[in-house]
Amino acid sequence: MYNGIGLQTPRGSGTNGSIQRNKFFARPKSGKVVVDNKGFVEGQGTGGVSKKPNKEILERERKRQIELKLVVLEDKLVDQGYTGDEIDEKLVEARRNLQKDHFFSSSAKKVAFH
Repeated sequence: MYNGIGLQTPRGSGTNGSIQRNKFFARPKSGKVVVDNKGFVEGQGTGGVSKKPNKEILERERKRQIELKLVVLEDKLVDQGYTGDEIDEKLVEARRNLQKDHFFSSSAKKVAFH
């Protein structure tokens, strides 16, 4: 042994002979089994299953989808050669129709689930 512990000599070992404790060694646990007498508690383990979506996030996503459709429509109208005023009029009309459609579809969903 070298200095009373570990290697007898550090020569040829590829180390300087210093020995360190393995701090991450997981010692085996005792063989005792812990009995839980509490049993199953009501609502335990649901883990967010019953969590409802945030209404503000859903509303923001709905508005984003409407604006995305309007941008696509605007690109098509520009490619078809409409003037700026005609495009603005058609976009206002399309926005009104999309908002009305989304309002009716979202209210229909609310009625179906409640």
